[in-house]
Parts: sequence; structure tokens; C-alpha cells
Amino acid sequence: MDRYLTTPLTKKFAAECRIGDMVYITGTVYTARDAAHKRMAEALNAVEELPFDVRNNIIYYMGPTPAREGRVIGSAGPTTSGRMDRYAPRLLDMGLTGMIGKGKRSEEVREAVVRNGAVYFAAIGGAGALLSESILSAEVIAYDDLGTEAIRRLTVRDFPVIVVMDAEGNDLYSSAAAKYGTEDSLQDTIVSG
Repeated sequence: MDRYLTTPLTKKFAAECRIGDMVYITGTVYTARDAAHKRMAEALNAVEELPFDVRNNIIYYMGPTPAREGRVIGSAGPTTSGRMDRYAPRLLDMGLTGMIGKGKRSEEVREAVVRNGAVYFAAIGGAGALLSESILSAEVIAYDDLGTEAIRRLTVRDFPVIVVMDAEGNDLYSSAAAKYGTEDSLQDTIVSG
């Protein structure tokens, strides 16, 4: 089913999503990869505020390439989500409702998704140049010294993602693998790159 989301991502919208749904996101999405997640964890451990309020927001695991002339951002494909698994449950417990990346997630992330009524989306790996066309603006808001891994606030229009883990904990990688083949070959098929 095709769904259209204008952020923020509410728990009500997340609860309506089912694995396999295509979702077109319009509004604000934040980017953060490994180094930014590590800094956010350090900030939380020091009882400091995060650079943005995670509640009802979406984090896209992405570090863009430099923008070509006349573009707001370079290639904007997803990075492997598993590298953020140690940080994701804490952010989900703080109110994060969506994550965008590629690849399978840990059982701890699945439990946190269910516990918090969140959703995990996949963006198509290898299609970063195409995905960048849905990004209207990109602004570094924190950790500028991290370069491509700095936290950015993106404004997107009809940014295409697939629900690969829904708020009930259903996992497209696992369920489709059981039906069609091995998880590893299916993962490559769903979000190769």
C-alpha cells in the first residue's frame, strides 16, 4: 500500500504502517551516522541536550557526498543500519518514531520498535543520486567537524521508503526470506547497495 506522510511521524501513523508499504515522506528528516550517534550518546551520558528533539522525528542513516553545483546535496543513499543498533533503543525510548537505513536490525532494536510503537524504513541502496532529488534543503545543525557524518536537517518531498519493520515487530527481511529464500539473498534484493 502507498502511504503519504507529512512529518512529524506520529505513533498513530506508525501503527498504521505494515511491512512492504511504500511511504513517501514530506517534511523534516534528520541525518546521523555512527560518529554522530556516538556523540549523541556521550551527550546523553553527560546529561546534556541533544542537537534536536528526537520525539516524533525520523533519523536517516546517511552521510551525503558533496553537492554538485546547483544542487542542495550530493548522493544521499542509506548506510547499513546495524552500525547504529547499540544506540537506537535509547533514542526510541526517548520518543524517536522512525529510522531510515538499509539492512537487518538486532533483536534489541526490534523490541524497542515494538515497545515504542515506532517504524523502521529502508531506502534503496545504490540509488543515492535518485534519492537526493527528493531533498529540497540540507543544513548542518551539529557536529560540523564530522564532515559527511555531521547531523543535518533535511527538508524532503515525497522521499520514497519501504516499511521493513512495523510497530508490531513484523520484519520484512525475515518474513519474506522464509517465503522466498535465504535472508542474505533477500536482503540484497530489497535494499542492495
